[in-house]
Amino acid sequence: MKLVVGVSGGSGMPYALAALRALHHLEVETHLVVSSGAKRVMTAEGAGPQLPDLTALAAHVHDDRDLAASVASGSFRTDGMLLLPCSAGTLAKVAHGFADTLVTRAAHVTLKERRPLVLVVREDPLPRPMLVNLLAAFDAGATVMSASPGFYHAPDTVDDLLHFVTARVLDQFGLDVPGFRRWREDGHA
Repeated sequence: MKLVVGVSGGSGMPYALAALRALHHLEVETHLVVSSGAKRVMTAEGAGPQLPDLTALAAHVHDDRDLAASVASGSFRTDGMLLLPCSAGTLAKVAHGFADTLVTRAAHVTLKERRPLVLVVREDPLPRPMLVNLLAAFDAGATVMSASPGFYHAPDTVDDLLHFVTARVLDQFGLDVPGFRRWREDGHA
């Protein structure tokens, strides 16, 4: 399997790191694109994951300014794209086909080729323009998710919460994350 992983400027870099770790463990070929906004957020959040943490887990890393990169073309076959976290600005661009960066171009190509595109937003509250953009992205063919962990698996740590969201997101690509306990799968809540 081959996935494009986009990381945009929304807070939530631990989600991106958890997803890349899982994809690396599952031996999925990843093509990572990190926006300039995401790089600024990483620096601002300080103690969280930094760019080298993300790039170390990716099979390929592309510059967000390189609109001639392989993932910018529909002829470059992938099994879809994950955008985690997906900032409000990136969401708006994807929802309306504005492909001015490699992250947004790769998302556009993913929709154009009718491949799975999963946008994971991590922002609250949701103002009306963002709600409209979420619906527009959904109508364009994207799967829209929030970075919202469940609690039925009785999490003990932040890593447990990250694992839950990662597993639910990767479910969208038919990938099973080891150790993920599904609702009532083992006869328990």
